[in-house]
Amino acid sequence: MSDRVLVDTIVRAVIAQLGAGDEPPCACHQAPGGCCPDRMGRLLGQGAARFGLQAGGTVYSREIARTIDHTLLKAEATRAQIEQLCAEAREHGFATVCVNPTWVPLCAELLRGSETRVCTVVGFPLGATLPEVKAFETARTVAEGACEVDMVLNIGALKSGDYRTCERDVAAVVEAGHGGGAIVKVIIEAALLTDDEKVKACVVSKAAGADFVGTDYIQKIKDGWLDCDVIVATPDVMGQLGALGKILGPRGLMPNPKAGTVTMDVGRAIKELKAGKIEFRVDKAGIVHAPIGKKSFTADALEQNLQAFMDAIVRAKPAAAKGHYVRSVTVSSTMGPGVALDPAGYHA
Repeated sequence: MSDRVLVDTIVRAVIAQLGAGDEPPCACHQAPGGCCPDRMGRLLGQGAARFGLQAGGTVYSREIARTIDHTLLKAEATRAQIEQLCAEAREHGFATVCVNPTWVPLCAELLRGSETRVCTVVGFPLGATLPEVKAFETARTVAEGACEVDMVLNIGALKSGDYRTCERDVAAVVEAGHGGGAIVKVIIEAALLTDDEKVKACVVSKAAGADFVGTDYIQKIKDGWLDCDVIVATPDVMGQLGALGKILGPRGLMPNPKAGTVTMDVGRAIKELKAGKIEFRVDKAGIVHAPIGKKSFTADALEQNLQAFMDAIVRAKPAAAKGHYVRSVTVSSTMGPGVALDPAGYHA
């Protein structure tokens, strides 16, 4: 099935489930109209990953709660309402609270230490802001504590067939968001688009680097996708990742709390990894294996990385260790021959 057909199928299934117009609370759970846990469970099975709504209550299972962006974007929202939103999200374990940018610092403070993260909106509600302005807004809100950014796509450009502008629009936010370790999601105003335009919006967003969110990657890994250097997960997802141990473990991709790749502070972990953080350990024979770069790196960059790595090794020398701490140093490409280096320059 092609990407276009797949996206079109998901769009039609979601629209069919959502229906049209306002609905009364469901009879089974008394959840707000359109937000029945059973319906949301079916949508998850059809490809949905997150639900933006002002949830409240205790009708949602843990599995569904972790897919909810507890949302309050009204212009008249007060501080007291935002504080209540955060308290409810902390109590029920919602994935995020989604608020306007002005409330990001407050929410980050109120949710510090909880499993709920802060999400905000960029270019909201019209999406007609310049890409450079959206990028600045993204960088500022991420610096203030946002871990996820929901940007509104330039709908006018999309409907005009100006896909290059749309891609540049998303790419600007992605660069700013990813630079701070944040996840970027794209809001497409579905009510304003034809099915064909919805498909094109999804394809453009994907091409510009917008993230797959939540456990979408788990199914991708099961289907054979392993195009990554490291995986960062929140503790609540580890139960699902555990079943992939035989796939991820031998490749060194299984998240580990000791390595900092199982954490509630995903933004910080991603930021550190993008800055070059690596994990290394000593095996039973006293040998340390660690990557220092890729084929695409320049010779100067590889040399700097090697020096930084060796400096870290020397700094880790136990006080009780005697004699030469570094006995030998060998550099090699993956599956390539090793080249011995003089260890004299790396002695403590």
